Amino acid sequence: MYIPHTRKDKEEMLKAIGASSFEDLVKQVPSKFLRPGFDLPGESLDEAQAAAKLAALAGRNCRPLSFLGAGAYERYAPAAVKALTSRTEFLTAYTPYQPEASQGTLQAIYEFQSTVCALYGMDCANASMYDGASSFAEAVRAAVRVTGRRKLVYSAGVNPQYMDTLRTYFAHSPEYACVKVPLKDGVMDKAALPALLEGAACLAVQTPNFLGMLEDMNGVAGTAGKAGALLVAAADPVSLGLLATPGEYGADFAVGEGQSLGLPLAYGGPYLGLFSCKKEHVRQMPGRICGLTKDKDGKRGFVLTLQAREQHIRRDKAASNICSNEALCALAATIYASLYGPEGLRELAEADAGAAAFAAERLSSIKGCSLKFKGPFFNEFVLSLPVSAAKLRGKVLSARGVDIGLPLAPLYPELGETLLVCATGTKTEADILKLEAAIKEAL
Repeated sequence: MYIPHTRKDKEEMLKAIGASSFEDLVKQVPSKFLRPGFDLPGESLDEAQAAAKLAALAGRNCRPLSFLGAGAYERYAPAAVKALTSRTEFLTAYTPYQPEASQGTLQAIYEFQSTVCALYGMDCANASMYDGASSFAEAVRAAVRVTGRRKLVYSAGVNPQYMDTLRTYFAHSPEYACVKVPLKDGVMDKAALPALLEGAACLAVQTPNFLGMLEDMNGVAGTAGKAGALLVAAADPVSLGLLATPGEYGADFAVGEGQSLGLPLAYGGPYLGLFSCKKEHVRQMPGRICGLTKDKDGKRGFVLTLQAREQHIRRDKAASNICSNEALCALAATIYASLYGPEGLRELAEADAGAAAFAAERLSSIKGCSLKFKGPFFNEFVLSLPVSAAKLRGKVLSARGVDIGLPLAPLYPELGETLLVCATGTKTEADILKLEAAIKEAL
């Protein structure tokens, strides 16, 4: 229902699709998401007045001190990231179908792929996916194509949003079964794996998991391999500055959310899906891959080497219908990783782990509060509370402007009144002490 359309145009379009009104057309959208309209001033405003009005409205927004994580993390991005990605040759670049006119873009993609391979310790990486959830779901689909099996085994510690996306992929295929590996002390129960993996296409694990806990991946790939299943591993790329890479513990596919690599928290996107695999699975990789080659004169050049979507190959041979890579976000991640380098990423990961450890120490000292699990964690942890986590969060947010974390009861009711608290290196000692004081006061 675009503005240029006349009332008659709109009536004709609605009639053609069998809707009596625009409201009838959007009736499947919950009413709470349908706003009656903007509260605009009755008088006309010139540009300066309009800017002042909008600035006043924006000033009413609350920017709390936030300790939310759950897959999207606040990390400092050096100014060079935005400065370089804002250059017009990157900002306006389109999909590089014509290599003779797209060498800069293709090289940036190639460097991004190389960065992902280095981070995850894998052989091959693609030119990126939509986000971490789509990367995860596509990796599981790839495992299904490789094995021909329809049983999908996953750890209960996998990000619930990742699992929602995976189930959406297989929603119309009832022959596929998702089987959950239970948690024990906050991590995957490895003793349950042999029985659950029988006849499985893959085992999907996330470490650090959704609860912030570090999974013990020793021997997991071997256990999956004995059952004929592939290992799909999801990991926060920044954590790999400290932790073993998926390649080191034998993952077949390694995926993650690239938001941590220089992308802001932006209401859910656009974000960046990281996807890598062993060389033997490269033709099961969705999206596209940029390769390094030489031209007829022996000069270095870059081309799109493999493209697995149906636009480029026969539909029955296509690995995916992913129609675009997140090139600008991938460029930001490449610049970010290049600026930090291996040692810088290690220091960044250490800062995250240190902030979370200090926060856990302070909050677990509050009367009635304790750490739910005793194992090692990265930049977030689960705190048990003596009261409703949701009510405590609302109370502290309204009184002190501090978002204390994510209540876990809706996602993990078996954990009781618990809170997922995240503290990255952006949180100072003063910030964490403010969080402690706010919770103490509310309790």
